[in-house]
Amino acid sequence: MKLAAAHQAFMQADGLQRDFTPMPVMKPPPAWLMRLLHALGEAAPVLKIVFWAGVALGVAALIWVIVRDLPFAALFRRKKAAAEPSDWRPDAGAAHALLEDADRLAEAGRFEEAIHLLLFRSIEDIGAKRPEAVRAALTSRDIVEAAPLSEDGRAAFRLIADAVERSFFGGRPAGRDEFDRCRGQYEAFALAEVAS
Repeated sequence: MKLAAAHQAFMQADGLQRDFTPMPVMKPPPAWLMRLLHALGEAAPVLKIVFWAGVALGVAALIWVIVRDLPFAALFRRKKAAAEPSDWRPDAGAAHALLEDADRLAEAGRFEEAIHLLLFRSIEDIGAKRPEAVRAALTSRDIVEAAPLSEDGRAAFRLIADAVERSFFGGRPAGRDEFDRCRGQYEAFALAEVAS
């Protein structure tokens, strides 16, 4: 009895929605959309294969990015044939001109610039001989290792590149001794055939 009375009072309360209008009838989708959905339904088996193949390629690429730098991955890489080093030397006239320019800078007490000049003018010469060895993204050390140099030439340029790194990037000033060492290495390498 109490339940019936409570229900009756509830139904008479203001603010309650008692009438529900039916949902409006949806317009049918356009014919082109129906044709597209039908075509996709027909192509579903092929699209499923394409989807899973894409997932497999993505997973393989992700695994390769993670694994390629691990030590055992080197076993699976093809080794590049080492380029035969040629005994490239700068032209004797160009070497004498470079040494004169470097000496002028050194006489003015600009030892860092003089060493820098030895390295970068040599890199230009190497680039003329083997452009692929000198790319903008490479460091001077990388260029020295890729250049067509004999071991004596490579040792000379390593010494010069180290001096440039210490002074130019490391902020340690170069003195006369360091310049003389770099100049001597360059001269011994560049003018070795002239001396013999």
